[in-house]
Amino acid sequence: MLANKYMSDHPDSRLTQPPERSLAPVALPPANNEAEQPHRPRFLTRPLHIVVLIITILGAAVTGVRSWLYAGQSTPTASVRPSPPEVAVVQVEQTDVPIYQEWVGTLDGSVNAQIKPQVSGYLLHQAYTEGSFVKRGQLLFEIDPRSFQAALDQTKGQLAAAEAQLAQTEANQVTARIDVERYGPLAKEHAVSQQDLDHAVQADLAAQAQVRAARAQIEAAKAQMATAQLNLGFTRIVSLIDGIAGIAQAQIGDLVGPASLLTTVSTLDPIKVYFPVSAQEYLTYVAHPAAHERLRALELFLVDGTRSPRKGTFSLADREVDVTTGTLRLEGLFRNPGNVLRPGQFARVRAITTTKKGALLVPQRAVTELQGSYQVGVVDKESTVEIRPVKVGERIGAQWIVEEGLTPGERVVADGIQRVRGGMTVKPTTFKAASEATPAATTGSETR
Repeated sequence: MLANKYMSDHPDSRLTQPPERSLAPVALPPANNEAEQPHRPRFLTRPLHIVVLIITILGAAVTGVRSWLYAGQSTPTASVRPSPPEVAVVQVEQTDVPIYQEWVGTLDGSVNAQIKPQVSGYLLHQAYTEGSFVKRGQLLFEIDPRSFQAALDQTKGQLAAAEAQLAQTEANQVTARIDVERYGPLAKEHAVSQQDLDHAVQADLAAQAQVRAARAQIEAAKAQMATAQLNLGFTRIVSLIDGIAGIAQAQIGDLVGPASLLTTVSTLDPIKVYFPVSAQEYLTYVAHPAAHERLRALELFLVDGTRSPRKGTFSLADREVDVTTGTLRLEGLFRNPGNVLRPGQFARVRAITTTKKGALLVPQRAVTELQGSYQVGVVDKESTVEIRPVKVGERIGAQWIVEEGLTPGERVVADGIQRVRGGMTVKPTTFKAASEATPAATTGSETR
């Protein structure tokens, strides 16, 4: 009863009171009168433990299955030996190779005629089409001829006056001669004085001198007339050669004179090419007569890389070496039908200077450069790669001359050199290169 009373008086009267016959102990409130903490029933936490346990077991099972599968897959793979890499190889070729020398040249007309007037005057007419082909004697320009026509007419008048003067002096000379012939017998008979005879002789001599002077004046008048005739003709400015006429440098109405450049006419077939060679190259050329014949066949390459279809010939060497550059200027001639090549163009001139006997050739792609040195991958009979240093020479199209480090018939890696290293076993295959031009080594303007 005391317990029931106590429970009824307890603040937590919401708890169900046990029956009176129950002998279970009654929980007393804490001594410090603190509120009792809420209590989670045990039947609620047990399912959570079961779920966590099931998840842990499943994770361990999945991990074990994965490990078993991975072990089952990796064990056979590790036991398989990898196949050797496949590389393309090519045999070292030995052949005679012509060595070319190249120079940078400048084209120029075989004849370049500067058209300038020989007289001064105003330009009245341009009679040609700029940039067209003109023939010798064709009219190009015309200067106002009126003043020169007047000068010609004046000289004609002077010539007529001189001729009249000559006729007058000749008549006087005839009269003087007659007096001499008449006074001569009379003087012998003392019919006239000796003084009269002397005066007649002197008059005859003076008349002869006047005749000669008049004739000289006629010659001078003729010369002046010829000069005036030439000056009048110079008002018609014509081309002196066959060739291509350039752009006019003077316009209609300009006052031009002998110092005025009107245009330039150039003969372009054949066309010249000037190219400088070093003094050492020139001495080599002079010392080897066989090189003279090689320079008889020059090749010309334009700036777009195209080659002139016609070969040129060596023409001459300049008289002196340029002290500023140490080079000597040579001249070559090339046929130029159609006047396609023009003065001022830059071009490369190539000629065979020598022939290298028994040169060893390998593709350029087979040679690798490392810090200024060159090396190739050599494949022996056991298909083992050896990285071997070599000394290279001139380039020949897509190939390279090897001077030291290889022997004829050896196989070098031409494709796949980046995938091999020394001592590696490879699977060699035949290298298939694209079609290449005829080998021709080139030096000079080309650089490695």
